[in-house]
Parts: sequence; structure tokens; C-alpha cells
Amino acid sequence: MPTGFNTEEKPRGRPEGPRARHPCAQGTAPPEAGGLRRHLGFWHLAMIGIGATLGTGIFVVLGEAVPTAGPAVILAFVLAGLTALFSALAYAEMAGMIPASGSAYSYSYATMGEFMAWVCGWCLMLTYGVSVAAIGVGWGQYINEFLYLTAGLTLPQEFLAGPMEGGLVNVPAAVVVLLAMFALLAGVRESTRANAVMVVIKVAILVMFVAIAVTAVQDGNFAPFMPMGMAGVSAAGATLFFSYIGFDSVSTASEEAKNPQRDLPRAIMFSLILVTALYCLVAFTAVGAVEWTRFSDGETTLAGILTVVTGTPVWAVVFAGGAVISLASVVLVVLYSQTRILYAMSRDGLIPGIFSKVDAKGTPRANTLITSVFVAVLAALVPLGPLADATSIGTLFAFALVNVAVLVLRRTRPELPRTFRVPGAPVTPLLGVLACAYLVLSMSASVWVAFGTWLVLGLVIYFAYGMRRSALEDDAVAEIRA
Repeated sequence: MPTGFNTEEKPRGRPEGPRARHPCAQGTAPPEAGGLRRHLGFWHLAMIGIGATLGTGIFVVLGEAVPTAGPAVILAFVLAGLTALFSALAYAEMAGMIPASGSAYSYSYATMGEFMAWVCGWCLMLTYGVSVAAIGVGWGQYINEFLYLTAGLTLPQEFLAGPMEGGLVNVPAAVVVLLAMFALLAGVRESTRANAVMVVIKVAILVMFVAIAVTAVQDGNFAPFMPMGMAGVSAAGATLFFSYIGFDSVSTASEEAKNPQRDLPRAIMFSLILVTALYCLVAFTAVGAVEWTRFSDGETTLAGILTVVTGTPVWAVVFAGGAVISLASVVLVVLYSQTRILYAMSRDGLIPGIFSKVDAKGTPRANTLITSVFVAVLAALVPLGPLADATSIGTLFAFALVNVAVLVLRRTRPELPRTFRVPGAPVTPLLGVLACAYLVLSMSASVWVAFGTWLVLGLVIYFAYGMRRSALEDDAVAEIRA
């Protein structure tokens, strides 16, 4: 099994341009000295994938997806999971070849150049930053429910929602982001250990839910199965898709993995398969145990289902407490991924250099502080629904580019060693692109307007700052002048 991307001697002569000389284009991570440290093995990487993926989609957003799709929300999870699977296969091939932080941003740089890399990185900023904020909002809902079930207390409404929902500021959402920030500042080794513990708790409480809820499943609760038609399934799948961004988080840890070519593809596929199976099982038992019309838009649902099924709040308390821990792990891992995307872009000169400065532990401290404070403010002020939709469209766009990157490298560099190959290429990557496009087209016009505005803002920043300060472009200009 090959362990490198390209071992052939590079021809001497005139450089091929900035993209060709980028470390990612050569299939090698930038040197470790002065940068990130390699601490992570396969299980660390797998826990990152599960920790980032298994969270808000099932704990919170299920309550918004069921009214849209009805019992067919199960198909919505399958649709989102299949779309994610196509992209996960592409990620596995690219991660095995290009072991560099930056995930889809780095892959786009290696295959399509700096401009498309910027667009992809800009979409990932939306995906990760907004995703953390959305998860923080869901965490606040479970904190409130846990307090109510255990002590009969609830937080004041003005501190549970931002001004767009009639409140002042969502305090719990901001608090969980800041707690994740402190964990990341302690170092990647310490934060991955904490994440692993939280992942075990998360899987355990979901298995507990399935075991209890399946005893109350009734055939009648699945009828009508598809009350909103396929349009409802597609819309729900598009909303739920942001739940699957976790395997991208695995690839952002490339430069902190001990053996990225071997472990990254395995961790990506393992985490996606496990999470998709759990999502479908939980969705099936949830809508089978309770009539879909009783699901309340935007509220936590699984803890309430346990109370309905068992007739006692005891299991709901256990579940709500576990959900608080579980969602905190998602915040931790997704925030980690956001900082590594910014680290890669900063190292290339596309955003200010402060985002790529690391301390003695190999932690991008200033990057983590700036990103965390910004996301905490976003989580405190913006409601969950718009955040989830905005995250999905950014994720789908980035995933489509990774599928395209596989096709480009298969054509331009077929000789390069690959530790994992997408089966059925080029058909499978093309299906990945089409699946992403299908879900994107299922989104509302307001989401498209928000996404278009974000892209325009990104282009302005790129042409005004990134393009002029690109480290690789500066190198190319210096070589030409010499």
C-alpha cells in the first residue's frame, strides 16, 4: 500500500505556477516544524468524525424536519446520507493523497487553483462557523429542558433566544462555544481525549433511546408515510444534510494525524457509516412511537418521546443530560475544524497571518480566540432554523467541489499513488455532484439569497485582499522578476 502521494523526482526548470508549487498540489503536508503537531491515530480521527457528525441533526433538527417530511423523514436521512456517502468516498481518496489541513479547500487548491480554493474555503467558513452557532442554539434548548426535568426551573425566555425570536441574547449558546474554546486552547491531544469520552456517552444514550422507543412503535404512526410528497422529503433532506459535515472534520486534522494516508480514509468511512445507521434507527423509532403531527417545530423531541413511552420522566432526564454532553462534543470538534480551515488559508496568505501563528503546543491560539468569540456572538443572536439551512448550502457546495477534484486528478494525474480509490469512478463522483445539486435546488429562495450575499462578500475580500497577498502568488512574481 503506498504511503505517499508522489515519490517521483520533480523535473527542474521553470516553475509551473503557484498552484503547482503549493504543498497540496505535490500531495505532501507542509513541514511540521513550527506548525501543527502529529498526535492523532485512527481512533482519534474516527472519534473526531463521529463527534462532529452525531449531534444536532438527530437531537434537535429532527423536530424541524418531521413536520416537513412526516414519517418519510427516515427517507430524508437516507437521502442526505447517500449524498454524504458519495462525497465521503471522494474525501477518502483525496485525503489519502493530500494529507494537509484545509480539507476541501486544500483539495480545490491542488486541482482547480487559488480562486476556486478561495470560494471553497469561503463556503467552509460559512459551514463551520454557522454550524457551531446552530449547535449552540440546540444545546441551550437541552440545557433548559434538563433544568426543568430535574429542578422544575427554566431559564428566562429573553436569555434563551436572540432578538429575531423575541429574546435578548441566547446565553447558553454562547457559553457552550466559549467552553469549547477553552478546551481547544488546552491543546489538540487534551481536547480529542475529552471528545472521545463525550462520543461514548452520545452513542450510549442514542442506543438507549432506540431500545426504549422501539417497544412503542406502531404501524399506524407511519401513515400517511409521505404526506408532503417527495418535495417534503427533499426539503427535509436538505435541512438535515448539515448533520453530515463531520467527516470533513476528519480531513481538517490531516496535519495532526500520525499516518494520514492510511488512517484518514478509514476514519472518514467508519464515522459516516456508523452515524448514518444511528440516525436512521433513531428516526424510525421516534416517528414510530409518536404520531408525526405531535412533533413540535424547533423544540427538543427525543427526551419528550421517552416520557410519553415510559410514563416517567426518569429516562428523559438521563437522555437530556446526555444530550447536553453530546452536543458539547459537536461544538468542540466543529470549532476545531473551523480553526484548521482558517489556519490553512492564512498559511497561504489569503487571510491575515495571525490565523496561522501557533504556540509551543502547536495550537493556533489567536485563531481559536478570534473564531470562538465571533461564533459565540453569532450563536447568541441568530435562531436555529436559518443557521441550519445556511450551513447545509455551504456544505453541499464544498462537497460538490471535492467530487470534481477527484475527477480532475483522475484525468490529469492518473499515475499518482492512491491509498483509497473511489469505486465506480467517474460515475460515482458525478453522482456525488448531482446529489449535492439536487439538495441545493430543494432549498428556499431566501437561503439562496443569503448564500449569494455571502459569496459576493467573499469575492470582494478575495480581490481586495487575498489575491494581492497570496504567499504563492508573491513567490511567483518574485521568480518572474528574478
